[in-house]
Amino acid sequence: MNEPNTDDMTEKSTPPTWSAEGNALMILAVASTTLAAFLVFTYLQYVLLAIVLAYVLAPAQRILEQRMSSMAAAITLIISSIFVLFIPLVYITGIAIQQGLTLIAAIQEGEFSPEVLQARIEGIGYVVDFELMYATYQAPIAAGLQNLATGALTVIGGLPGVLLGFTVTLFVLFALLRDGERLLAWLQSVVPINDRVQRNLLRELDHLMWASVVGNVAVAGVQAVALGIGLVLVGMPGVVFLTVVTFILALLPLVGAFGVWVPVSMYLFLIGRPFAAGLFVIYGSFVSVSDIYLRPAVISRSGTINVAIIVVGIFGGIVLFGAIGLFIGPVVLGGAKIVLDVFAQERAEPTSV
Repeated sequence: MNEPNTDDMTEKSTPPTWSAEGNALMILAVASTTLAAFLVFTYLQYVLLAIVLAYVLAPAQRILEQRMSSMAAAITLIISSIFVLFIPLVYITGIAIQQGLTLIAAIQEGEFSPEVLQARIEGIGYVVDFELMYATYQAPIAAGLQNLATGALTVIGGLPGVLLGFTVTLFVLFALLRDGERLLAWLQSVVPINDRVQRNLLRELDHLMWASVVGNVAVAGVQAVALGIGLVLVGMPGVVFLTVVTFILALLPLVGAFGVWVPVSMYLFLIGRPFAAGLFVIYGSFVSVSDIYLRPAVISRSGTINVAIIVVGIFGGIVLFGAIGLFIGPVVLGGAKIVLDVFAQERAEPTSV
């Protein structure tokens, strides 16, 4: 009978060194990832904004990289975006806020007071007791105006933090534009998911980003500009403010420009311009109906997004991230749905074989 090899027994009885090293590495990875997550969460909304902007600017980055280095292309693209997009956006937003404050002042000074509106309505043959209506809703109206003023003061007081946040956005955007492909390759290599599932996730996330950011924003922009032209033609005051409001409402399905052109038409009718009011109703209806044709044409790559995802994503994003949530809220919510769908699909596949 052969004697057992003591060297083999010793080798088998010795536990593999990877077990202890693997546990230590896992603890270190979890601890470092958790700490890094806490650091990122402090400016999460600005990091997410940088990711969205990098996705939008990525095609232009690839075109510029054919003529210059990736660093020069990223710097050129960011500087161009600041002058072409950011500065005009800040300027338009400032005008819109100024016109909105002017409207509030006009209401407080009585230009749109219940007595004035009631006199205008009685002048065309209708009787409405606006004093009773105003007395009924005076408290919520005052509370709404107070909240608006408080929010404006909060925004002004938080400008240093906002500027710091946008600085973070610029640096993250620069890194993503310059090294985005390498970062994506690194993530694919360290995430413990097979290549097929990763490709499915990236494809679905690409469709989501296109639909919710590029498509939805583009459609809202077209409708806002179109209605803004109509506002100019009818001589409506506060055109910039109403156009910005139209853009925000157009991001919401089933609301859109309807939420602006209906009150404007009523206002034109009340001030004794029924012909202009009728024309604006027709024009506004065309702008609202254009959503049916514009949205499928722009978002042809991915079809439509679930209405609930857009609405909950926008309102939840505003509460959680502020104004930036208008754009990143639907992406976050839709991305969670995509991950859960892929997870459920992969989990069901082994049982279906």
